Amino acid sequence: MGNEQHILQRISKAFYFQLQSSHIFQFFFFVFGLTFGFVACLHLKSFLVSLQAPTYPTLPPISSTVTQASHTTPPPPPALELLLSSFVESVNGTSNYARVSLKKQEFLTHNMSDQELFQNASMVSQTELPGRQVPKVAFMFMTKGPLPFSLLWEKFFKGHEGFYSIYVHAHPSFNDSEPEDSIFYGRRIPSQPVYWGTSSMIDAERRLLANALLDISNQRFVLLSESCIPLFNFKIIYNYLMDSHLSFLGSFDDPRKAGRGRYSPQMWPLINITDWRKGSQWFEVHRDLAMHIVSDTKYYPIFQKHCLMPCYMDEHYIPTLANMLYSEFNSNRSITWVDWSRGGPHPAKFGWGDITDEFLNQIRFGSTCPYNENTTSICFLFARKFLPITLEPLLRVAPLLLGLEP
Repeated sequence: MGNEQHILQRISKAFYFQLQSSHIFQFFFFVFGLTFGFVACLHLKSFLVSLQAPTYPTLPPISSTVTQASHTTPPPPPALELLLSSFVESVNGTSNYARVSLKKQEFLTHNMSDQELFQNASMVSQTELPGRQVPKVAFMFMTKGPLPFSLLWEKFFKGHEGFYSIYVHAHPSFNDSEPEDSIFYGRRIPSQPVYWGTSSMIDAERRLLANALLDISNQRFVLLSESCIPLFNFKIIYNYLMDSHLSFLGSFDDPRKAGRGRYSPQMWPLINITDWRKGSQWFEVHRDLAMHIVSDTKYYPIFQKHCLMPCYMDEHYIPTLANMLYSEFNSNRSITWVDWSRGGPHPAKFGWGDITDEFLNQIRFGSTCPYNENTTSICFLFARKFLPITLEPLLRVAPLLLGLEP
């Protein structure tokens, strides 16, 4: 009897030990499975993100021949789906700036003064994008009112969402709005009146730059007017700008009365006559130079005080600033074509009868210029001044010349 009880106790202990071992094994198996699943999810998420963040294809080196330049275009990039995002800047503890992107429309509103706007833009100091963000070109339109070529620009931007941003500075009295399905819908920034030949033109340019700088993905900045048109399709223009480390800003020493003759000795010693430069108002700059234009409090007040008509700030302030601060990173040429051959204070305007294949191709390929230590026949990416009546013939020739959909 005693032996049987002893045997039963041994069997009971063995069974109990086996049961405990099974529970421990199951517990470790559960922990292992949970850890494996977590790691697998992270890898899967990384893999999906890599699939959803395409890079823009790069054009081969731009040839100086017309045939290669006009026919070598990469396939269009897949459109990026815009995510719900917001950016909030606070001044004295109150939210005064918000940008919210919903679906494919982005709405800009803020109640900042120019000083607050420039200060906030200067704080966004990144010149290189973090992670896998796609660099964008900021297209900044300074207009009096409507955009007569909005249909042409719609075709130009179509299919390239995520590679560009749009900002519009219109006269504050202009109340018309774009249709909700337009790429220009909700893209107006708070503005002030602009008067030709005064510092208010530079103020508008700095407002556009400051609003665009708040988005760190904007790496190149193009200033355009309502009379500007694109001369090439989006892919060529995007790669032309992104593949260059230089800004495209006209800045030259003009010894004539209309150049050095506008310099005021009262600008000395901060600005010497040897620093003085002249150039086109319509520029394209990289992010670093844009930051300095917006944050400048040293030279701007001097221009504002001493560059008065017949000295025009829009022709001298940024060209001189670029010459003093970033001359080695500037191409010293504009990429916006304009015709001054007829003389006078304003460039030539173009109407319906001017829009021909020959005329536009002459602008597109009629000159040569340096680009990335090579020579190219593509020197101008945009052109002005085109009258609103030219929209119809421009849309007619756009498929052939610009490679746009009819």
